[in-house]
Amino acid sequence: MEKLIEILEEIESGVDYENCTTLVDDNYLDSLAIISLVAEIEEEFDVQIPTVEIIPSNFNSAKALWELIERLKEEE
Repeated sequence: MEKLIEILEEIESGVDYENCTTLVDDNYLDSLAIISLVAEIEEEFDVQIPTVEIIPSNFNSAKALWELIERLKEEE
């Protein structure tokens, strides 16, 4: 989770990623940031994020993102 927070900070700094649950809803992460984030996550955590998983509920918080990463790792 710590590495995920670091990746998020690189994309958009100054956000309380550990507590924010509205990253997409409040436009902290826009579509370009999400594309960058997907690429970084796939490289760092060796997972593939299917297009169907790129939905606001999976990207609205660091916790939701971490749960997505964990689920994708288990499915491999």
